[in-house]
Amino acid sequence: MGIGATRVEERMFAALGLGSGSEVRFESCQSLEYGGVLFLMPFILANGLLSYQKYYSERDGGYYNFDQALLSLALMYLCRIKTPEQLKHVHPGEFGKLMGLDRVPEVRCLRGMLKELFLQKKAEEWGANLAQEWINDEQPGIYYIDGHVQVYSGHLANLGKKHSSRQRLCIPGMMEFWVNNAQGMPYFFVTGEVNEKLQQAIEEQIVPQLNVLTKKTTPQAQPAYDNEPVYTLVFDREAYSPAFFAKLWTNQHVAVITYNKNVRDQWDEAEFDDFETITDVGMIKMKLKEKHFEVDRVKMREIRKLNPSGHQTSVVTTNPKLSTIHIAIYMFARWTQENFFRYMRQEYAFDKILEYGVDMIDGAIKVVNREYSNLTYLIKTIRVKIARRKAILFEFIEENINTALEETPKSIQKQLKVNEEINSLKKEENQAISKRKNTPYYISIDQMPENTRYNKLKTESKHLQNIVKMICYRADTAFANMLAPYYNKSNEEIRALVKSIIFCKADLDVDYTKNNITVTLYSLATPRDNKAVKNICTLLNETETEFPGTNLMLSYKSATI
Repeated sequence: MGIGATRVEERMFAALGLGSGSEVRFESCQSLEYGGVLFLMPFILANGLLSYQKYYSERDGGYYNFDQALLSLALMYLCRIKTPEQLKHVHPGEFGKLMGLDRVPEVRCLRGMLKELFLQKKAEEWGANLAQEWINDEQPGIYYIDGHVQVYSGHLANLGKKHSSRQRLCIPGMMEFWVNNAQGMPYFFVTGEVNEKLQQAIEEQIVPQLNVLTKKTTPQAQPAYDNEPVYTLVFDREAYSPAFFAKLWTNQHVAVITYNKNVRDQWDEAEFDDFETITDVGMIKMKLKEKHFEVDRVKMREIRKLNPSGHQTSVVTTNPKLSTIHIAIYMFARWTQENFFRYMRQEYAFDKILEYGVDMIDGAIKVVNREYSNLTYLIKTIRVKIARRKAILFEFIEENINTALEETPKSIQKQLKVNEEINSLKKEENQAISKRKNTPYYISIDQMPENTRYNKLKTESKHLQNIVKMICYRADTAFANMLAPYYNKSNEEIRALVKSIIFCKADLDVDYTKNNITVTLYSLATPRDNKAVKNICTLLNETETEFPGTNLMLSYKSATI
C-alpha cells in the first residue's frame, strides 16, 4: 500500500471494487510540509480547476477520484514538483494531508488516472470554456500572440525543425501559439501541425477561435475606418505583412499592432513630441511621432519612438481609436508575454510531457520536400567550393606574374589542376540543378518516405497539462498581486515571496463541529513579510472557500503575533 497509507480497509474495499473510494477527511496536524500552498486554494478554485466536471465523466471505481488527481497535479506544480516522478522524493503522507488523504497518489497510480482523463479527449472543450470565462470576466480587447517551441530530443517522433530563439538553432519540436492579455495572463493556445508560421496560425486558428470566444460575427460590409475594432492583436514582426493586416481589417474588423519592418528612413528628431501617462509600472515618458499611410485601401498609422541613442523604433497599427501613447505602450508591453514563457519554463517545466507517444498527421497536408531542401543545400555547398577554388586560382595567377620565368610551368600545372576541379564541380552543380528542377518543392505528408514521414507528439495530454499549468500560473499571479501593495519590490521579488509562502510549514486545525479548517502559517524571514501575510489572511477569509469534497471552510492566519 505504500508509506503513509493508513486507511487500510478503504483501500482494500476499493481494490475489490466494493468501496466508494477515498473520502476527503482532514485531521489536525502540526508543522505540515508545503502547508503554505493551501493559501492559494481559493485562487485555484476561482480559476476553474474543478470545472472539468462539466466535460469529463466520473471515474469508474478506484480509491482516488479525478478531483483528487487534478488537485494533486495542481498542488504539485505550485510546490514546484515538476513531474509525477519527483513525487518519489516527497513524503507521501505529508503531501496527502494537504488534500485530506492518507497519502498522495503514487506515481504509477497518478499517471494511470491522468491517462483515463486523456482517453476522454475533452481537454480542448474544457480549455475553450475556461478561456471564454476568463475573457468574459476580464474583457481585454487587446490580445498578445507569440509562438513557443517545445523542443524535442527524443527518437520516437519525426518532427519538423523549428527555429528556437533561445538556442539559436533549428531543431525538432512542436510549435505552440499562445494568446495572453497585456498583463501576461494566458487565455488559450493552439498547436501547430507541422511547420505553421505565426501569420498562418493567426489567420487559420487564432482569429476563428477568438471570434467564437468573443462572440464576434463577421461584418456584412467593409467596416468604416473610424469604427471601433472588435479586438486588437499584438505580435512581433514575424507576422508583418501589410496585405495581411488589410485582410484582417476588411474581412474580420480586427486591428493589429506590430513592429514595422525594413525601416530605412529617419524622421526629423525635432518633430517628436513628449508624451507621458501612468501605467501599472508607474509614470511612462516617451518621445513619439505619428504619421498615416494607406495600404490596399486600408488606412494605417505609423508611430515612432525616439530613443536616447537616436534610434527610432517604428510601430504600425490599423487601430484607429487608440491614442499614440497607448499604441506604443501596448507594443512595448510584449515583454509580459516573454516573461510568462520564461517563468513557465523555469518554475513549471513548461515543455515536460506527461505521456509518451505519437499521433498521425493528416496525410494531405503539404510540406516542403526534404529532397528539394537537400538538393538546395548541396548546390549551395558546391558553389562555396567553386568560389574557394576560384580564389585559389586567382592567387596562383598573381603568384605566376610575380615569380621568375622558370617557375611558370609549375604554376601552369597548379592552375590546370584547379581548373579541372572547378569544371568538375560545375558539372556537379549543373546535375544538381537539373535534378532539383524535376523535384517538387511541396509534397504531401503521404508522399514522404515512411521512415522520415512527419508525425506529432500526443497533444491531448499536453493540452490537459497546459490547462492545469495555466490555472496554477493565474493563481500564482493573483496571489502575487494581492501581496504587491505591501511592497515596493520588483515582480521577481514578489514571486520569490510567493514561493517562500508555498514552501513554508503550517499547522492544520480541523473543527468538524464548526465545519472549519484553520491553516496557520509559520513565521517567514522578516517582520514585513509576516505583516503582509496577516493582512492578506483577512482578504482570504472573506472568500469563504470550502475545500473540494467537503463542507469545511478554509480559514487562514499567521503564527506570528
